[in-house]
Amino acid sequence: MTCNLKSRHLIFALLAILFFGCDKSDQPHKFLVGFSQCNSAEPWREAMNKEMTQEAGKHSEIELIILDAQQDNSKQVSDIENLITREIDLLIVSPNEARPITAVVEKAFDRGIPVIVLDRKVYTEKYTSFIGADNRLIGEAAGKYTIELLGGKGKVVEIWGLRGSTPAIERHEGFRKAISEVEDIEVIYEQDGAWLRRRGREIMENVLQRFSDIDLVYAHNDPMAIGAYLAAQNAQRPGIRFIGIDGLKGTEGGIKAVATGMLDATFVYPTGAALAITTAIKILKNEKVDRNITLQTQLINKSNADENL
Repeated sequence: MTCNLKSRHLIFALLAILFFGCDKSDQPHKFLVGFSQCNSAEPWREAMNKEMTQEAGKHSEIELIILDAQQDNSKQVSDIENLITREIDLLIVSPNEARPITAVVEKAFDRGIPVIVLDRKVYTEKYTSFIGADNRLIGEAAGKYTIELLGGKGKVVEIWGLRGSTPAIERHEGFRKAISEVEDIEVIYEQDGAWLRRRGREIMENVLQRFSDIDLVYAHNDPMAIGAYLAAQNAQRPGIRFIGIDGLKGTEGGIKAVATGMLDATFVYPTGAALAITTAIKILKNEKVDRNITLQTQLINKSNADENL
């Protein structure tokens, strides 16, 4: 009986050491990376989340948290405040709109948290690295292709992304710069479509009622361009050209829309999500990274859509 009691005490002692006495320093350290996503309602944003999650899954040294701001500036500020409170090791942020998000990004940076700004910019120099394509260059390329499609003459509708976001501003500026080189291309209407397909369709339905002569629609992303195309089809208004931006692959992406004739062109806009994770790991390991990393784009039209699917 005494022997059994002693054995039990020994077992309990060993279990206590096993569960409570392990030195936490023996456990591998995980870096906590927070990603503040401006919204997940667009296919391009969904693809960004998926690519980032997949890349993070390849690296056991990091844990990734993704928070969706749902196109709400106040929520995104709150989300980033929450990540700061959780003492993340690094912040990745894709701002909903630049100005409202700038101060909280500066706060994170001032607290010693490295910051990767992804896709959309903020109005501050307080960040570690920016990853994104050149939106002015993309807008300019879309403008030049518009001139080519219309033979230098025509009436254009421009459907903006969210006006306070830097990609929308820059895609607009680049486009207007290009078409300003010819006199006979006129933008007859422009409106903010908030990057959403349903808004692109609603805007186009209104435009079709107001204008009898429309030659081309330039939308700041593919979903809005596709929405506008569907509105024109429903109204039986053939002959209008459509240009978008994103160039996602897959059955509902912009490249497929070009291949099937819905869009006349799209411009590939890489998400940069996987690169954001590998860049984050370099920063966390105190390795040198470029302050500005420019992603490459590509024109997709009928001539190369199939091969890029």
